Amino acid sequence: MTKKTVTLTDANGKSAEFELLSGTHGPDCISISDLYKQTGYFTYDPGYGMTGSCKSSITFINGEEGILLHRGYPIDQLAEKSSYLEICYLLLNGELPSKAEFTEFSSTIKNHTMVHENIRDFINGFRYDAHPMAMLVGTVGALSSFYHDSLDINNPEHRVISAHRLIAKLPTIASYCYRHHRGLPFMYPDNDLSYVENFLQMMFAVPAQKYEQNPIAAKALEVMMILHADHEQNASTSTVRLAGSSGANPFASIAAGIASLWGPAHGGANEAVINMLDSIYNSGETIETTIARAKDKNDPFRLMGFGHRVYKNFDPRAQIIAKLCHELLDDLGGDQPMFKLALELEEATLKDEYFKERRLYPNVDFYSGIILRALDIPMNMFTVMFAMARTVGWISHWLEMNEDPEFRIGRPRQIYTGHAKRDYPS
Repeated sequence: MTKKTVTLTDANGKSAEFELLSGTHGPDCISISDLYKQTGYFTYDPGYGMTGSCKSSITFINGEEGILLHRGYPIDQLAEKSSYLEICYLLLNGELPSKAEFTEFSSTIKNHTMVHENIRDFINGFRYDAHPMAMLVGTVGALSSFYHDSLDINNPEHRVISAHRLIAKLPTIASYCYRHHRGLPFMYPDNDLSYVENFLQMMFAVPAQKYEQNPIAAKALEVMMILHADHEQNASTSTVRLAGSSGANPFASIAAGIASLWGPAHGGANEAVINMLDSIYNSGETIETTIARAKDKNDPFRLMGFGHRVYKNFDPRAQIIAKLCHELLDDLGGDQPMFKLALELEEATLKDEYFKERRLYPNVDFYSGIILRALDIPMNMFTVMFAMARTVGWISHWLEMNEDPEFRIGRPRQIYTGHAKRDYPS
């Protein structure tokens, strides 16, 4: 096959040729790894929005057409037919598991759900009012002090066992962060339960009575976790890759990703949705007034949970989670004025030409926030839930990076705008 190239010519007429790289899907990329060597220039791309930082076979997104694929499988098919642990296996290994492979994988994850008793002491060392994300960042980073037997990143077996430990222990740690914040006793994992049921029990059970599972709630949470399992080279995933590129151990790398996710521009969107709905409800505004304010360019109010930076048409995850959201709210029943408000707002925007023309459809965060609130998960735990679901995506990218023959430490360039060289005053 003939190599495709592009030619760059500068203002002085000097030309250089660069290879065009093609992926399975998506636009071609100009390989500029030797740009400085050939031209003496480098590129400027704030936020790396137009820069391919790596080659990856895990997830593909086409934002214009609303496509999300994991290892080639459409997200709607995975959400309908798979469990969260099957998605974990797929992201880690590249293929869906056979029945025997899934049985072995599930057993391995269940065997790692317990955490060292000193982890419980570690979490209890935080202030009673510590934010759960602060506890999660610190605790996941501290895991590296417990597992010296698997920290050699050059050993494939060590990498895999670390991945399994992280996927297995995140629900346990997340529940402990919640229960410490609430002053509740920690609950041990129950490996007779599914991954999501186990988490719900560790979150909400009390020693004095049997915990009754709600299958619709468990299903809603499981699908929500599937939809958040990976989303290509977002800020937190890129953080994991950049931290890991230095040779940092997997627990430190994932802790860095959690810290990045904590930023309100990344992991806090579903919390912003609930804050918005609370504000509308408490103010007594009507849906008509709310819609009018959202259209008013002079009003700082904006609808949270509508539109998406990547998806320019619709968020394919939102179409899946919307149905589950409605089923969960119907199952819970009762007087739920805030949820009624959310559904009325959804209906009004979907009919309004203003939002249709601008493709401002409800996104996954709009529905996930409502689901988490309906499950009685407090808002300061919303991003913890996101991190728990996304851990498998982070560790899959970390594994892929460590197997990449082009793997090298990340080192972005800059345009220096400070003082020119000057002498120290005498």
